[in-house]
Amino acid sequence: MSTIQIRQAVLADLDALSALFDGYRQFYQRDSDVAAAKQFLSDRFHHGESVVFIAHEGSEPVGFAQLYPSFSSVSLGRIFILNDLFVSESGRRKGVGAQLISASVDFAKTVGAIRLALSTASTNANAQALYEATGWERDDDVFYVYTIPNKNG
Repeated sequence: MSTIQIRQAVLADLDALSALFDGYRQFYQRDSDVAAAKQFLSDRFHHGESVVFIAHEGSEPVGFAQLYPSFSSVSLGRIFILNDLFVSESGRRKGVGAQLISASVDFAKTVGAIRLALSTASTNANAQALYEATGWERDDDVFYVYTIPNKNG
């Protein structure tokens, strides 16, 4: 039985992350484009724009979580947006998602963030169950989220 290992990703993980990230995008009905996924992640690494955790089962990469830094002006503190969480088919039902969330929460606490935030598709019941099981609280009473498409968004 292999154990799941979670660690903060480094640039050397780019190829493994790119394949996982491409799978994540396909989950959201985007066309496969590993080269574009790799470029996007490379840009985040090179500009220090995100923190990524990678999960391995043995030597196989099976999941990742990507956090984007932000701030709360009202609370005068740093927050992180858990923007991306994905577990490959082979890693599902093994606690990988929960461990990636735990690593993300621990990291945010370590750097003094006042909270983490995330959003997920209203139809993604599996993700919602995972988030609620790991202590996240859904806020559908206080704020409405609005978006406006810009360019290719």
